[in-house]
Amino acid sequence: MNVAIQWRKSSFSGGNGPDCVELARRADTTLIRESDDPRVVVSTTPMHLAAFVAAVKAGDFDHLTP
Repeated sequence: MNVAIQWRKSSFSGGNGPDCVELARRADTTLIRESDDPRVVVSTTPMHLAAFVAAVKAGDFDHLTP
C-alpha cells in the first residue's frame, strides 16, 4: 500500500509561502524538503536532525554566513 506522506511546516513560515521547510516522518526516518522545490527530499534520523538543530541554535554555523 502506498500511503501519502503527511508534510508539516512551522507556523513561523507564514502559511503557504514558497520559503518553507517541511518535515515528515516515515517509519524511523525524518524527511525534509523545501516547499519551492518539493521534488528534492532529504532523509535523516530524528537523532541527527535534533543534533543539527541544536548546532544551528548554538551558532556553530554562523561563520558560514557573510
